[in-house]
Amino acid sequence: MYELYGSRGSGSAAIEAALVLAGLPHRLVEAASWQPSPGLEALSRINPLQQIPTLRLPDGRAISESAAILIHLGLDAAPGSGLLPVQAGERAQALSGLVYLTANCYAAIGVIDYPQRWCADADGDAAVQERIRQGTRARLHRLWELFADQYGSACAGAGRLSALALLAAVVSKWSGSRAHLQVQRPEFFAALRATEDDPAVRAVFARHWPPA
Repeated sequence: MYELYGSRGSGSAAIEAALVLAGLPHRLVEAASWQPSPGLEALSRINPLQQIPTLRLPDGRAISESAAILIHLGLDAAPGSGLLPVQAGERAQALSGLVYLTANCYAAIGVIDYPQRWCADADGDAAVQERIRQGTRARLHRLWELFADQYGSACAGAGRLSALALLAAVVSKWSGSRAHLQVQRPEFFAALRATEDDPAVRAVFARHWPPA
């Protein structure tokens, strides 16, 4: 059985949805670096960086990084699940999109959440931290526009339950990205909403982001 280390409202939602779609038996372990818990202690033993999501494979090995986990599930663990396209060109685009999300959008969110990590002597300077947040948020929203233009079609229609669509639906929930996309890329915004509202994964998204 797979063990997924994560927390509600985090990137582990994409991995959980992928495991559900692939029909892979798994159990969830609540763990977050900002909250001491038995789950965090267990996570530290297999991933010293305490990254979530971290997926422990049935053979005991642990892998982290959302894109890497989704690629493993789509290529190795459940190649017939539809998480990744079968056709080589389409699969190459999906892999590029997964890395784009983690290298660009995910990375920018880390700066927004912890700006003091990216500027020396900024720990006690709220004004500097806010300037970093504002600049990074504007950059993030532009990155989402570019993603929608380049990869949006792969997240719509028949592809809306792919690994790429699932990760986009999760990561776009942070830092005001959905509100920005609703105005600037309404068709892509609709595709994101369709992904999270699909009956196959609706319960996962509702657990992580309970309806108001």
